[in-house]
Amino acid sequence: MLPRIADSLSFLYLDIVRIHQDDTGVCAEITSEKRGTETVYLPTAALSCVLLGPGTSITARALATFARHGTTILTTGSGGVRCYSATLPDSLTTTWLEKQTRAWADDTQRLTVATAMYKKRFGTLPGPAHTLDHLRGFEGQRVKAHYQLLAKQYKIGRFRRTYDPAAWDEQDPVNLALSSANTCLYGIVHAAILALGCSPALGYVHNGNQQAFVYDIADLYKADLTIPLAFSLHNSTSPEAEARRSFRDGLRLFKLLPRIVGDIQQLLAPETDPGIPDPEEQLVDLWDPVTGAIPGGTNHAATT
Repeated sequence: MLPRIADSLSFLYLDIVRIHQDDTGVCAEITSEKRGTETVYLPTAALSCVLLGPGTSITARALATFARHGTTILTTGSGGVRCYSATLPDSLTTTWLEKQTRAWADDTQRLTVATAMYKKRFGTLPGPAHTLDHLRGFEGQRVKAHYQLLAKQYKIGRFRRTYDPAAWDEQDPVNLALSSANTCLYGIVHAAILALGCSPALGYVHNGNQQAFVYDIADLYKADLTIPLAFSLHNSTSPEAEARRSFRDGLRLFKLLPRIVGDIQQLLAPETDPGIPDPEEQLVDLWDPVTGAIPGGTNHAATT
């Protein structure tokens, strides 16, 4: 499962390959005029999440093998950017989905998680007594100040963040680059959330959208990743394309996917030690309002 991030093979991105199953195992095959056909066998049992980029084909037998090993398969854009669909194995635990749902359904816990998100972003809070309204105002001030600082640094004058799909080509290069880079960031966050077993729709700061939790988590990284990048492209003639390429290159150093997983775990269960491995997965548990989870796959007729 994805949270076992200590395994260096937890994530694998593939593109322009054919993935199939032979008598030995699952392999990725690529053919080129210069080097002919090359085959690499994939350690399916050690992989938690496989991202399939453009130009990838996969057979049903290979998919079945990944499913047996509990590997999550994600269909993404180039470089793992933009998540289009996900195939989640039956063995994927609902542990983190249940933690997310409990915290989301309770107003007090939801405010606690939202507060922790703001603190993680800015390192401090406006005061001991705060509401979401106070936090939103605090966020607006800090983000606006960050924009002004970067605008002054790059000497571009007054900057105003705008997003207008109806007048897309009329936007300035910084806004175009920022919108493009943010879209890439949303795709990667979406992929990580699905692989963790959480719901992208149950947000704590954002609400009413199937991507609400994606926006929540993505906001944690914009000040480090997408905003400085966008301002650096203020003179670009092709800000969207350059933003995507530069963003993808920067992810290699930032190690975003492992960081997303750790941050989500800390937000939803701050008392949990991420170094402790998950318990062995069982086939299924039964819910009981008194005793909690009880083992499934057992005939409980003798207990009645």
